Amino acid sequence: MDQEKNFRIFRAKMNKKILDQDKLFFKRFFNLDTRTYEDGALPAQTKEMLGLATSMVLRCDDCIKYHLEKCYELNVTKEQLFEIFSVANLVGGSIVIPHTRRALDYWEELENSENTERND
Repeated sequence: MDQEKNFRIFRAKMNKKILDQDKLFFKRFFNLDTRTYEDGALPAQTKEMLGLATSMVLRCDDCIKYHLEKCYELNVTKEQLFEIFSVANLVGGSIVIPHTRRALDYWEELENSENTERND
């Protein structure tokens, strides 16, 4: 839970600092990023799965965590998750394996966090 909570707090804090600078580029870019993952010709779930696979290939742990959270919220299954991992590792090569380990660890934290909330 700490990894998940710390990631969300840091991300929100730093995004606010960036957006508080009132720079048009960042406002537009953040908006474009948000709007890209909305339902369209492809459903939001598919777009988030694509975002996860590409983030893994690019080896961006923050992006991976973000897309893992979105995939989890959009009911991606663990079976689907491992297919995403397979594509990312095939395209990105063995250098993606450490990111796969951390991604699975974070996914399991998301699962455990939800189970903890249900039991409270």
